[in-house]
Amino acid sequence: MNILAIETSCDETSAAVCRDGYEILSNVIASQDDIHAHYGGVVPELAARRHIEIIGQVANKALEQASAGFEDMDILAVTQGPGLIGSLIVGISYMQGVSYRYGIPMVGINHIEGHLTAPLLGNQQVCYPVLGLIVSGGHTMLVKMDDVGKYTVIGRTLDDAAGEAFDKVATMMGLGYPGGPLVSKLAQKGDPNAIRFPRGLLRSQSFDFSFSGLKTAVLYKLKSESHPIPEQRQADIAASFEEAVADALVKKTLRAAKQYGIKTITAGGGVIRNARLRTRLEKQCCKHGYRLVLPEPILCTDNAGMIGTLAYYYRDRAMLAKDNAIDPIPSLKFVG
Repeated sequence: MNILAIETSCDETSAAVCRDGYEILSNVIASQDDIHAHYGGVVPELAARRHIEIIGQVANKALEQASAGFEDMDILAVTQGPGLIGSLIVGISYMQGVSYRYGIPMVGINHIEGHLTAPLLGNQQVCYPVLGLIVSGGHTMLVKMDDVGKYTVIGRTLDDAAGEAFDKVATMMGLGYPGGPLVSKLAQKGDPNAIRFPRGLLRSQSFDFSFSGLKTAVLYKLKSESHPIPEQRQADIAASFEEAVADALVKKTLRAAKQYGIKTITAGGGVIRNARLRTRLEKQCCKHGYRLVLPEPILCTDNAGMIGTLAYYYRDRAMLAKDNAIDPIPSLKFVG
């Protein structure tokens, strides 16, 4: 089954051609970082306009790389939410046009579920239940997965998501946008043990997360330093912040796996590209006997490959859809 997928939930325009629920034949991603860097964050109107300008080119490129055409597709998949309303409308409208033109059924996909399942889809050796960690710019949560589509959320952030904290700390330090990669690059030169920043809710018995206190602690630390702050000291602050985020995420994840008796752990979302977090997860899972399944870096960012592979498991929903009635839902919830 060939699936053409589109992802436009925020500021990446992505198209992919997938086969069944495991093979990604192409996965094209067009970033808008250069557009939004000037403003220090994503400007929704500019993001939507850029999607309109290039979505056709991106889709055609994905088809070309897969040596396929629209007429070869069996299903169309598109991100329905959550995300920016204007960006979602562009992706859905484009796919509705393709659907009407070629008579191909389409299905809406939850963006967060795409991140959750990206490490697992097509992996024939995964035995459920699995504990999934989602860490992105807008979401941080722990999910018990009994199968694709069968989820129980056991922990989530109570305030800032981890990715959001990275962006805000980058702004405080004057590093620019996007914040995560810039903080991580600076942190490579620093000592992660130089400053003991707080780990929110780490002593709590719940599996919820909190990063607002950590963000505030970094702000006060920056204010207390002599200015201009030496480059090495900035690197130490960045590394210590990064270590605090990784420490909270890894310890809570392993604690949840132990309590629920789960042996396989996965992680998805943009922050999973962070080298320190990946290394901490790998070392701790190896040390305590857990199997860790991580997605390739390209599948961590917002991409259509994860949308297309997940759509295969919801193909019946596409076949039953009437008149392609898919509405954008910017606040679409991930419900376990």
